[in-house]
Amino acid sequence: FAEASAVLGYDLWQLVQQGPAQKLADTVVQQPAMLAAGVATWRYWLARGGFAPDVVCGHSLGEFSALTAAGALDLPAAVALVKRRAELMQEAVPAGIGAIAAVLGLDDEPIAAACAQAAQGEVVELVNFNSPGQAVVAGHAGAVQRALELCKAAGAKRALLLPMSVPAHSALMRPAAERFGEVLAVAPMQAPKFAYWSPVDGAAHATVSDIRQLLTRQLASPVRWTTLVRALAAAGTTTFIECGPGKVLTGLN
Repeated sequence: FAEASAVLGYDLWQLVQQGPAQKLADTVVQQPAMLAAGVATWRYWLARGGFAPDVVCGHSLGEFSALTAAGALDLPAAVALVKRRAELMQEAVPAGIGAIAAVLGLDDEPIAAACAQAAQGEVVELVNFNSPGQAVVAGHAGAVQRALELCKAAGAKRALLLPMSVPAHSALMRPAAERFGEVLAVAPMQAPKFAYWSPVDGAAHATVSDIRQLLTRQLASPVRWTTLVRALAAAGTTTFIECGPGKVLTGLN
């Protein structure tokens, strides 16, 4: 956290510990905090004698934590990238314009159909395929709200807005992705020490050019976590260790 604070210019640890919660919920603060928490947990795992992994991967922002763990990014570079990514996301869709929501207990196909019906000239898309029966939709706020009502009518157990206005991984993020690609093109990066698998396409990638391209694409592409976990299982992965501020991925896996 001290290393991250040196890049950010404020005391991130104090903010995480003492708040205010409203400031911590700001995307530009929240994303570096989550990165620092993930890398801190990774370092603690190693310090306690945890084994080196065969594969690293991450969910959305977690890709930066995974790439830091794999030595492709050093922590200061990762913090700077994540902060800039968050700024570009906010600039692409000002607060109040977009929305993001979770849909539980409904298959992907009816959710996609609800999005198509709800769009009405706006953007609303399936953006996170988290696990069977758990997905996230994002886009224009009105279209997202219409999609949620249609999902409820189709039998969803729960369909609820999430406490953030940035419609991450939707087509509305394309301007941010283009600008972030320019940042990534000159960012210091090395080939990862461990096999790196991306939820953008559920496949392994080893070169810096591939990773730069994937991190650019992921801003406006769905997170295909279900595809990734199934591919890892099919490749023989038997043990998954979650390094991060919680246990969300463990539940999804």
